[in-house]
Amino acid sequence: MKALLFTCVLVPWLAAASARRVDQDSQLIPGSLSGSQLNGYFSDHLKSRRARRALPAADEPDDSPIPDGGDASDLPTCLLCVCLTGSVYCEEVSPDITSVPKLPKETAYLYARFNKIKKISTKDFSDIVTLRRIDLTGNMISEIEDGAFSKLALLEELSLAENKLVKLPMLPAKLTSFNVNYNLLKTRGVKANTFRKLTKLVNLFLANNQLEAVPQIPENVHILHLQNNNITEVNVNTFCRSNDTYYLRPSLSEVRLDGNPVVLSKFPDSFTCMKILPVGRYR
Repeated sequence: MKALLFTCVLVPWLAAASARRVDQDSQLIPGSLSGSQLNGYFSDHLKSRRARRALPAADEPDDSPIPDGGDASDLPTCLLCVCLTGSVYCEEVSPDITSVPKLPKETAYLYARFNKIKKISTKDFSDIVTLRRIDLTGNMISEIEDGAFSKLALLEELSLAENKLVKLPMLPAKLTSFNVNYNLLKTRGVKANTFRKLTKLVNLFLANNQLEAVPQIPENVHILHLQNNNITEVNVNTFCRSNDTYYLRPSLSEVRLDGNPVVLSKFPDSFTCMKILPVGRYR
């Protein structure tokens, strides 16, 4: 009777303990996890590896793939950057890159912000005719060869903000947005026809430069930022036309001239074709 009672109590207890052990083990073995659990396991594992790589021990040998005297630009782009289908993200790359990395031929969107790129040459984008957006904000670009963007027939958005440019190159005809805020541009560095042929341009950002005059602005521009330059005057032909009193410019919906020496109230006939007055100093 005692043996029967012992069997009835012990066997269920052993079975339950075994089940608990299997359940605990399944949490440690990736092959036994569900799909969502498996993804979480590998995600945590990868994060752990990345953390270990980011914090090497002081006595570990240097296993950097960059040879002595080499540059990060010598490495394959998709080792330095994040490459997704059609997009390349090279933002704040460490070690530093000083030139535009070689891009996969299907690249449509390049984000290479906050690096140390110094120059853009004609060969940098000559084979990447699929590019639609280039963002090079926050580099050290002081020179762009004149034909650097000439083959980019599909390019719509270009940002060169926060660089060291003193002059602009020729720009692609299909640009809809161009940002060159926070550079060193003076009026002599902007050719008279730089923007004239950009018939699709909607947003033009030229703030925080050293321009002495407003450049020729295409008809289709909606937003124009020229704040914090050295502009001292505007005239009737800056935005309107002196020989056409019926000329209107309804598309121009935002013009910023604040932070310039020009006193806009001295030029009342310069804005008659516009539906809004520029933001700026009037007295």
